[in-house]
Amino acid sequence: MRDTINVLDIPVDRITMEDATRRISEFVNSSNYHMVFTPNPEIVMLARDNADFKAVMQRADLIVPDGIGVVLASKILQDALPERVAGYDLVQNTMKQAADKGYRYYFLGSKPGIAEQAAQKMRAKYPGIQIVGIRDGYFKEEDEPAIIEDINNSNANILLAALGAPKQELWIDKYREQLPNIRVAIGVGGSFDGMAEVVKRAPEFYQKVGLEWFYRLMCQPTRAKRMLVLPKFVIEVVKEKFHKK
Repeated sequence: MRDTINVLDIPVDRITMEDATRRISEFVNSSNYHMVFTPNPEIVMLARDNADFKAVMQRADLIVPDGIGVVLASKILQDALPERVAGYDLVQNTMKQAADKGYRYYFLGSKPGIAEQAAQKMRAKYPGIQIVGIRDGYFKEEDEPAIIEDINNSNANILLAALGAPKQELWIDKYREQLPNIRVAIGVGGSFDGMAEVVKRAPEFYQKVGLEWFYRLMCQPTRAKRMLVLPKFVIEVVKEKFHKK
């Protein structure tokens, strides 16, 4: 039985990083397809304005609070999540166990060459890891049957989709019946850029105090427009709190 908190109609799991890593291991050892999503406030707001996207999010098997804003929202709602579970770190934790547990990854998404570079870095970082397929995110709908065939032929059991929200979540849901070997499909956003080291992650201090978003804004001022969603998110959470009362 999942233990979740409702954040603007998105059921976010009340879970720690350790437990989320263990849950993915359980998923891989099962016989079913599982969708894992990692929303930040921007993604939650996208789902609020897109009924199809919201429905897919609500069908997920595991939703972890990637953004510190989602954790803060839970505190505003007086139903606090235990901690932030960053999607990038969650995937890295699975990779630490990959060789021993038989995880086989398929990297789907990002710009041409980035997924390959990410795979190269991860193979060096985690000896024995199996990255059995790679495909960039620059494809058309008519290319998708061939991509599905390639994923199935690779015998991957974990699909990492870096197509950006909401495309990656919608794609993961759309093909859930056509990927019989996949046990876990995770929407990973820009994680391949981090794995490939073409985008530098915030220093550990910023990660620990929940200011990774601020560091990224300093490094990429063009993100300022996207950050405008944060105050809107807080307002909606406060409105939901008083509506419940």
